[in-house]
Amino acid sequence: MSIGFGVFVPQGWRMDLVEIADPVEQYEAMTAVAKLADAGPWDSVWVYDHFHTVPEPTINTTFEAWTVSSTLARDTSRVNIGQMVGCNGYRHPALYAKIASTVDVASHGRLYAGLGAGWYEHEWKAYGYEWAEVPERMRAFREAVQIVHKMWTEERPVFEGKHYHIDQPINEPKGVRKPHPSFWLGGGGEKVTLKLVAQYADGSNFGNGDPEIFRQKAAILRDHCDNLGRDYDRIKKSTSFNLDLETSTADNIAKLEKLVEAGANYVIVYIPRVAYDHEPLLRFAEEIIPQFS
Repeated sequence: MSIGFGVFVPQGWRMDLVEIADPVEQYEAMTAVAKLADAGPWDSVWVYDHFHTVPEPTINTTFEAWTVSSTLARDTSRVNIGQMVGCNGYRHPALYAKIASTVDVASHGRLYAGLGAGWYEHEWKAYGYEWAEVPERMRAFREAVQIVHKMWTEERPVFEGKHYHIDQPINEPKGVRKPHPSFWLGGGGEKVTLKLVAQYADGSNFGNGDPEIFRQKAAILRDHCDNLGRDYDRIKKSTSFNLDLETSTADNIAKLEKLVEAGANYVIVYIPRVAYDHEPLLRFAEEIIPQFS
C-alpha cells in the first residue's frame, strides 16, 4: 500500500526552538524545515494549534498556527499545509471556515484544514476562553463541524444550535480545492468524532502511533462509514509518529509497517531537534519514504 507522509515543523510548542534566541531566527528555522520538505518527497507539513508550550507552560516561543499556515503557504510551492489540529474553542467556526478558505487560496489549494475539540485547559483559561468538560466541548465541536461544512458548500448558510448560530454569512471565495478545502478531524472519540469523520471529513488523525489502538478506531470508523453510506477508502486515515533518533532505519520501517497493516494510509512524523539538525529529516525522506511509495 502506498501511504503519504507529513512532517511537523518546529513551531516552539514542544520546546523545539529554545536553543535559538532571536525570534526572527526561530521563525526562519521553522520555515527552513518546511522548505526542505517542499523539495520532496514529503506530502505535507504540519503545525500545532497551541499558544503555550508543553508539557508545561513556559516563557518560550510558540508561534500561532494559522499565521504560520498562511506564511508557509507562500514560502512553499508543493507540499500541503495542515494543522494538528485547529482548536475549536479558539475561533468561532464561521471565522475558522473563512480563515481556512483564505489560506487555501493563498496556498493554491494546498490546505489540510484540521479541527478538533481541544484539550489544553491551562491555555484556554489563560487566554480567556470558557473551559467546559468533555461532553460539552464535544457538543460544541459537533455543531462547529456542521457550520464549517455549510460555510464551504452553501452560499447563504443558516444554522441554529445551542453553542453557535449563523445567519446567512457570505464566505467568498470558499477556497481552491474542490469540492471544498480538505477537512481533517483529529481525535479518536468513537461516538462523536469518528462519526463526524465519516460524515464530513477528508482526513482524520487518531491512534497516537499505536497500531492496536489504530486498528480498533479504524474498524469503528469503517462501521460508521458503512452505516452512513460513505466510502471508507476515500478518507485519509492518519496517525502521528514520533521519530526516535536512536532507532535504526530498519526498526522505524518495521514500526511503520505495523501501522500500515492496522489500516493507516498516512503518517505524520515529529522529528526532535529538526530545527538544529536537518539530517534525520533528509535521511527519513531518502531511506524510509520510498519504501512505502
